[in-house]
Amino acid sequence: MSPTALPAAGPEHGHVTFLGAGPGDPGLLTLRAVEALANADVLVAEHEVLDVVRAHARPGVSVVNADPSPDLVPVPGTPQPTVVDGASTTAAVPAVRDAAHLVMEAARGGRRVVRAVPGDPGLDTYAAEEMLACAAAGVPFEVVPGVAAAVGVPAYAGVPLRDAQGADVRFVDARTASDRCWTEVGASDGTVVVSTTLDSVAAAAGELVAAGRKPDTPLTVTVAGTTTRQRTWNATLGTIAQTLKQAKVLPSPEGGRPVIAVVGERSAPALRDQLAWFESKPLFGWKVLVPRTKEQAASLSDQLRSYGAVPHEVPTIAVEPPRTPQQMERAVKGLVTGRYEWIAFTSVNAVRAVREKFEEYGLDARAFAGIKVAAVGEQTAKALIAFGVKPDLVPSGEQSAAGLLEDWPPYDPVFDPIDRVFLPRADIATETLVAGLIELGWEVDDVTAYRTVRASPPPAETREAIKGGGFDAVLFTSSSTVRNLVGIAGKPHNVTVIACIGPATAKTAEEHGLRVDVMAPEPSVHKLAEALADFGLRRRAAALEAGDPVTRPSERRPGARRRRAT
Repeated sequence: MSPTALPAAGPEHGHVTFLGAGPGDPGLLTLRAVEALANADVLVAEHEVLDVVRAHARPGVSVVNADPSPDLVPVPGTPQPTVVDGASTTAAVPAVRDAAHLVMEAARGGRRVVRAVPGDPGLDTYAAEEMLACAAAGVPFEVVPGVAAAVGVPAYAGVPLRDAQGADVRFVDARTASDRCWTEVGASDGTVVVSTTLDSVAAAAGELVAAGRKPDTPLTVTVAGTTTRQRTWNATLGTIAQTLKQAKVLPSPEGGRPVIAVVGERSAPALRDQLAWFESKPLFGWKVLVPRTKEQAASLSDQLRSYGAVPHEVPTIAVEPPRTPQQMERAVKGLVTGRYEWIAFTSVNAVRAVREKFEEYGLDARAFAGIKVAAVGEQTAKALIAFGVKPDLVPSGEQSAAGLLEDWPPYDPVFDPIDRVFLPRADIATETLVAGLIELGWEVDDVTAYRTVRASPPPAETREAIKGGGFDAVLFTSSSTVRNLVGIAGKPHNVTVIACIGPATAKTAEEHGLRVDVMAPEPSVHKLAEALADFGLRRRAAALEAGDPVTRPSERRPGARRRRAT
């Protein structure tokens, strides 16, 4: 969707958009929020929502951290650029605690400012004050609502707030609730949604009991709602303190974390067992290592997220130009002069290599006119389409060289005026495709379009997580990913679930001392992800049947529970 331009901002006052970033899940941003972010010159937000909104901001946007801390925060207006929170911004000055002042400074000079707040601006404690400051200064502003935590978190926890009878629903912020407020909600028999902190839940429950609610009234408590760190406890007003103590989450340094508690019959465990759609996803909260670049792993990572997992991409190979580029240059020129009947792409990297050569020579997708194009894999086909080329042949079955050969037509001198195929590939590619094409009667120019080398080691934190059991699973998509990952980062911990795309990859993993837990039913990365999700689903079902808590594989490593609880 192309961003919709905002009304023109004045050269002196600029324009401010107060934007609700929702309760945590980036997918809950509204379409209007995405449009406003795409037009922003300056983004003002607390650290807790920066990751949610920054992905939709345009390149080069200035990012202002509005956290009230004694650290340095940036204020736009000075010419020297610096970097704050990994984004381009302007020079840092001593901290300014007044967020309204930050917004005013950012809006000067006609800039478009997005002020992002958690949840919804209408329920944010300080957003109204900042809006009043804009109004007093004559700065035009608008409000883009967001999903409030008090509504979004119960939905993700599987706790409906109303039923067919339409019972009353009350919302309470325990941080600012008065005695009169507690008395009123305590006297009500409707649902009460309490915004509080982990270490204050028991006190809020006590206020409700003192105000007239029965101690056996059910409640749920959800922390990190709508994110893959979400966790929900079922209890009653009288037992919540003991429940949190037994869960070993209190006392702890994380006691100040925000939570949403829902009090009433609609939060009963029986309902949650049927409606807890989010936390019951097959790989909920699993940290899955994907040994690919973010670009290569895009669709695979999206698929893993749909299962509730947290994918972490770690490239195991790096792509470099061929040592002798003359062969590639001759082949690309041959495309233009009509040397080839077919060109076959077996990877996104091959598409990129040819595209770069085209751009170097001032060519575009029109140079493929009259040439048949084959592609192996969904991502390769997408890369070609993005280049302006629609593949003529994609394997109907297995997305591999063998699958391509199954569908490739034999050379026919009557119908094929040219008998030559251009095959741009990696320097380490196997000969399966070349041999198969020759057997079908084609001449093949097998050209090294790029070289693959072992990638640099990932950061120390990632290496320690790999060796120490911080990942719940790793997906191996080839034998080389096994060898390269072990080479640059070490061997995954024995609690980590090892998933392999096929027998050859599994054999390499076992040769490196790894226990293979999951095998794809066919050589496809998406089938591999499905197989891992099926494994997680069976594991979850077995735990529930045995009456055991549902835990992630990484929580089985020695000391994992102790470290999480402290």
